[in-house]
Amino acid sequence: MSVVLPKSTLYQILFALAIGVLYVQSYELTFSVWVLITLVTLKTKYSKDIFQYLLCFIAIFSIATVVLFFHNDYKAYFVIRDITYVIKPILGILIGYQLCEYNFKKAFQTIIFVGVLISIYHLCVLGTAVVFYHVTKVNGLREWGGYFSDYEVYVLILLLFHKKFELGFSKNKLLIFTVIVGFSSFMYLSRTNFIQFVILFLAMKGYFKINKTSITVVSSIIAFTLIGYSTILYINPKRNGPGLEALLYKIKIAPTEPFKTKIDADDWKDFNDNYRSYENIHTVKQVTRKGTPTMLFGEGFGSRIDLKREVWLGDMFLRYISILHNGFMTVFLKSGLLGIAIYLYSIYLLFVRKKSKILQVSNLNLLLLGTGIFLIFSNWVFLGVYNLLDNKSILIGFFICYQEVANKKNKSENLVHE
Repeated sequence: MSVVLPKSTLYQILFALAIGVLYVQSYELTFSVWVLITLVTLKTKYSKDIFQYLLCFIAIFSIATVVLFFHNDYKAYFVIRDITYVIKPILGILIGYQLCEYNFKKAFQTIIFVGVLISIYHLCVLGTAVVFYHVTKVNGLREWGGYFSDYEVYVLILLLFHKKFELGFSKNKLLIFTVIVGFSSFMYLSRTNFIQFVILFLAMKGYFKINKTSITVVSSIIAFTLIGYSTILYINPKRNGPGLEALLYKIKIAPTEPFKTKIDADDWKDFNDNYRSYENIHTVKQVTRKGTPTMLFGEGFGSRIDLKREVWLGDMFLRYISILHNGFMTVFLKSGLLGIAIYLYSIYLLFVRKKSKILQVSNLNLLLLGTGIFLIFSNWVFLGVYNLLDNKSILIGFFICYQEVANKKNKSENLVHE
């Protein structure tokens, strides 16, 4: 007796696979799975809206490809590696968009169930580290459990604003899911995720629309942040300190870490604390030194930055790197200022979504607005949608498709009533 899965269930499994494979932390596996899911779910027609958004990333890819033909000295390994990195957000957007249509009725529930499973897995890993390996320091916990999880923050936001998305869960289930996902999200102890949560929360509350209330709220948060940061400076936490001291130290150096313009490479503390800035400095110097055409169009796929010294990155010492921590700088290296302008335009498209009277659609507009604002920060410190572990591209494609399907259904229902 054969078992036939409903098409919606199959697409839910594919969605869970697309998100879950990222947590294996094998880029080769992730890329392979994403390519396969993209091809399996490929549609024959796409909307103008999603095509316009995809076109931004296709344009960045095309510029880097054209520039590559002017360089015959690049190593094939780095060319292929760059291509997979730059094509990743295209795959993610397509996956989210293609999987949503068949998951429309249980779209948000699918996102949440996958998030809950990931959170449970994360907490089990942390529990194993603490109980069996006596890991208690922040750095150790993050090494075991992972350094961030944007996806779980999105799930937490959906749960907190469950009425706006009409999730339909019982009070007990909502409470259990919120506690699990909330605790797991917190235990990544990621500054980036904390900022992401605040931005998405404010966006969902409508505080990025300029009015008296939003100005008051945002001003209060800024004041609270400054007071909190001043307190941390007064406490003066030390690097690799016990408990939360290591996290406080990371917060202390956060304002300067990606923005410093002068770094003493011979001072190991200054170098390590501000390594992201070190990459940015050498990228700007290298690209601008090669003249106006390179500044405008970049150095193409296969280009690398000379760090002038060997640096321990991941699991090996490297002097030449092709992908940086900074998403904007990576795009600048591959496709120049033109690439950055296009990338910024892709973020702008998330700000100017069409208004709608449909509850979920209008609230997804707020969520996409918050996503766009967060991407500006995320690109500066974590590669944005080009990050190896990024899943925001899937969610963006998913949300855009949900809006389109909801609008179509609403329009057809209105025609029937007329």
